[in-house]
Amino acid sequence: MSHDVVGPRAVMRSVTFLTAGALAVTVLTGCSSEDKAGKPLAAQDIARASRASIADGGTLRWAVDAVPETLNTFQSDADATTTRIAQAVLPSMYRMDAQGRPQRNADFLESAKVVETEPKQVVLYKLNQQAVWSDGREIGAADFAAQWRALSGKDAAYWTARNAGYDRIEKIERGANDLEVKVTFAKPYADWQSLFSPLYPKDVMGTPDAFNDGARGKLKVSAGPFKVQTVDRKEKDVVLTRNPRWWGHPAKLNEIVLAAVPRDQRAQALASGSVDLAEIDPADAQRVTGSAGGAAGPLQGPGGRTAVKALRTWEARHGSDAEPGDEELKAWEKLTKAVAREQKEKEELRGFEVRKSFEPAYTQLALNGSEGPLADERVRRAVARALDRKQLATLVLKPLGLPAVPVGSHLALSGQPAYADNSDALGGQDTAEAQALLADAGWVPGGPLQEPKKAEKAAGAAGEKQGGAEDKPGRKKADEESAGGDDGTYIVGQDDKAGRQAGHGEDGGHHLAQDGRQYAERQLRQGGMPGAYAPKGTAAPAGTGARVLAKDGKPLTLRFVLPSGPGSQPLRQVADRISSMLAKVGIRTDVTKVPDDSYFKDHIASGQYDLALYSWPASAFPATDARPIYAKPVPAADGSLVVQQNYTRVGTDQVDQLFDQALATLDQDEERDLIRKADSRIWAAAGSIPLYQRPQLVAARKTLANAGAFGFQTPVYEDMGYLKKGAKPSATPTS
Repeated sequence: MSHDVVGPRAVMRSVTFLTAGALAVTVLTGCSSEDKAGKPLAAQDIARASRASIADGGTLRWAVDAVPETLNTFQSDADATTTRIAQAVLPSMYRMDAQGRPQRNADFLESAKVVETEPKQVVLYKLNQQAVWSDGREIGAADFAAQWRALSGKDAAYWTARNAGYDRIEKIERGANDLEVKVTFAKPYADWQSLFSPLYPKDVMGTPDAFNDGARGKLKVSAGPFKVQTVDRKEKDVVLTRNPRWWGHPAKLNEIVLAAVPRDQRAQALASGSVDLAEIDPADAQRVTGSAGGAAGPLQGPGGRTAVKALRTWEARHGSDAEPGDEELKAWEKLTKAVAREQKEKEELRGFEVRKSFEPAYTQLALNGSEGPLADERVRRAVARALDRKQLATLVLKPLGLPAVPVGSHLALSGQPAYADNSDALGGQDTAEAQALLADAGWVPGGPLQEPKKAEKAAGAAGEKQGGAEDKPGRKKADEESAGGDDGTYIVGQDDKAGRQAGHGEDGGHHLAQDGRQYAERQLRQGGMPGAYAPKGTAAPAGTGARVLAKDGKPLTLRFVLPSGPGSQPLRQVADRISSMLAKVGIRTDVTKVPDDSYFKDHIASGQYDLALYSWPASAFPATDARPIYAKPVPAADGSLVVQQNYTRVGTDQVDQLFDQALATLDQDEERDLIRKADSRIWAAAGSIPLYQRPQLVAARKTLANAGAFGFQTPVYEDMGYLKKGAKPSATPTS
């Protein structure tokens, strides 16, 4: 489920992720113990406050990854910032609540319901009579119809990234009056609530030129608590100001400035006062909270370490009473400046706190079932049974003070109606069972082996392989592109060793998981992947590997592909732990680091990997959004394989049929049950193994209310603002 385009809806894109510190995690209430959906693992953390306690005015400076290439969320290069802007300035018929469930947006919609099912499904929307565009025109059927025609997929002149749901509409017409919109579907569509969120004016959707180019850099007409004032690529920010024609609760803030700030510069931006709200990494979260063992400050940086070392060396040679020379005085001056900078940063960061929750997304281990050993379902199941998912969740989440609970569904997260832990369809960690599955597949200990070549130099960018397994056919190009990084490729499990650690590194933890094709490519271009992280210095356990398994003279070696860019060390630590688990059942892992800009495009999407870590967000509409992710690949006319978004290439006819049935029923309970059945079948096929929900860490100015780690919920932009003097946030978590 990508955070944009053809996968899960743009509205489900999280705004980014991260935290550490000593904040308590409050759990939401409201679901019975018998409810398989359960409850969200952690409440949203937004410093909830009543509007009466928030001052009028002020500017919120909010760090984002980049100024968006387009303001049209239905285009392929839309990103998380595009979504954030759309949420603040455009109508949405439905938005997500704190449990990831769609709720009617009363500012735009008085009611919406299915009024006919035979001979066709008909949905009647009754709009808020006050709802108008910023140019004064009423929002109405013409806007709905224009969006349907643009996104129906029938006109190739529209450069749309997705049309799911819109392609099922037969016609849209005015109802009994201007406030009613009547939508008739050609065939039943269970997820009709997913449509028209956001809704663009007919000026944007009415013609291909307006759709393709008109809304990329500006929105002349909007309808939300804010409007787009400027998009400044030179200053690298987008300014949203109050919409004077907004009929709902007036925005508390005068403006919101979405400022593009690289993730490795956000702590500095917070300290300098140039941003008030920023998603951050665990290392920066530790700097904000001032917790022990936090990220390296100036004293621990290269300059500070050099200065301290020089002074200690001089003192050891000359004694503490000797007069220092010029070199020592320079070192002392450098050390003094470092201390001053560190103290100043600590002082400036005292005005911030870290708000944390879970992002509506999960990290998975993907298994490419298109070729090689993993084409055998028994081997995929063996890989899954070798994993201790609880241990992996603990590795990542426990240091952050978040519940270390493995994700039990591919299609929903705890708290959402479709959620149920269906992992029993595959089974938990069981070394003996994993080894039995491998033996049944013909992989047995001993026998002659064709050992891989060692120290083979990679072509292209600088980098070398430090030993590698025999490559699968068709991987030459990918291997040439994968050169780079500090240690290229290494094998875990070779010579009966459980794993080779990639080193501890000095990065306190950056981004772990990857997020769908376009989303992943964007984030990599922007200098890193937001996601989940292993704690600083976490090493893979030594363990004891089983004897190497072989079949037809070849060892059982799986190619584990990881990005090599900044911040990838925590990802390698998690991958090392997985590799060690696999080594215990006799599976080698050939870990290859590839350049960030080619990781998803040239390896995941193109199928040049055996194992990989990346993430999908959870959708409120899994029947629509998850289908292309788990659809059975089909051969194209040219002999290639059409995989849609199913990058593991593992699918079954039965899963496809269950999705189709879920889409076609208007019984919500039946749809939920069909989705759960589909998830059980996906688990059994063992194409991907959900590991853990991703943490969301946000640094916020302490006086800022109704903003922070939103979790599932769509932000309410008009309620964000700064507390009045003496006012305090509510002690009750949002539910």
